[in-house]
Amino acid sequence: MSLIQILFSIRSERHLMEPMQYNLLFRWFVGLGIDDAVWVPNVFTKNRDRLLTTDMSRKVMAAILAHREVAPLLSDDHFSVDGTLVKAWVSMKSFQPKATETPSDDGPDSPTEDHPEPTPSETDPMSRPTRQNRNAEVDFGGEKRSNATHASTTDPDARLYKKSPGTGAMLCVIGHALMENRNGLIVQGDLTQADGHAERRAALDMIQRHSPGSTRQLTLGADKGFDAAEFVADLRLACVTPHVAQKARYSAIDGRTTRHEGYALSIKHRKRIEEAFGWAKTVGGMAQTVYWGIERVRSRFFLTMAANNLARLPRLLAA
Repeated sequence: MSLIQILFSIRSERHLMEPMQYNLLFRWFVGLGIDDAVWVPNVFTKNRDRLLTTDMSRKVMAAILAHREVAPLLSDDHFSVDGTLVKAWVSMKSFQPKATETPSDDGPDSPTEDHPEPTPSETDPMSRPTRQNRNAEVDFGGEKRSNATHASTTDPDARLYKKSPGTGAMLCVIGHALMENRNGLIVQGDLTQADGHAERRAALDMIQRHSPGSTRQLTLGADKGFDAAEFVADLRLACVTPHVAQKARYSAIDGRTTRHEGYALSIKHRKRIEEAFGWAKTVGGMAQTVYWGIERVRSRFFLTMAANNLARLPRLLAA
């Protein structure tokens, strides 16, 4: 059902249940008979949160890639990695200063005075609660906000972040993907909190998870954001050749890498990973997640990457 929701761009579980009443294709895909009752949206949502975990999404991805007709399409040696921002389902108004505990001036031995509470008289008017506007106007002008001093009260896992200069920061998380370069299929994914080192940490984790203890000389293509001396050194220690785009100054990629023909090919093919991110945001609904909590968003992001592979397989298998 979640795969159907992603593939057909259905925005909510309640809208998902409506075509299940009459769409025989949907019923066949999920195993419902023609006269079987459709699930209640609230019950379906609770069961989805209980069953659809990150581990289950990884098993779905692994089952797709291990299929006997799909496995020959994959490259075992050449990969690309990148990350994309996923906007959190929160408002900027929820980005409030973090609560700080102030010690009380009253010690354990400080004297206290008993002040009896005034009793309301019978002639006092009844107090009425003041009604506040649910979406009140907020002026952020002149206020400095950062992740060190502020946090979202709706989703504490969301961070204020931007990937490129000239763009506005937003509350978001970062989705990561590892792509094989032969046909551009996603083989690994992850989702983490947004910070400047998250993409490089996730890249190392995904390549090691996909090829643990590999002794083959793998290649990993990436953009200039991955051109850091520590990251390049870690890749070389893991027996991975860093085909990373060079910065204009102080690049960690030298001539021993760029002189090979494979480097230019990796730089060319690595851009195809943006197609998967574009599909996930325009079709799969990952431009802005509708879930709270990084674990739920991670499982959904990974399942969306698996759905992207499914959407591309018919054309690849027919070629």
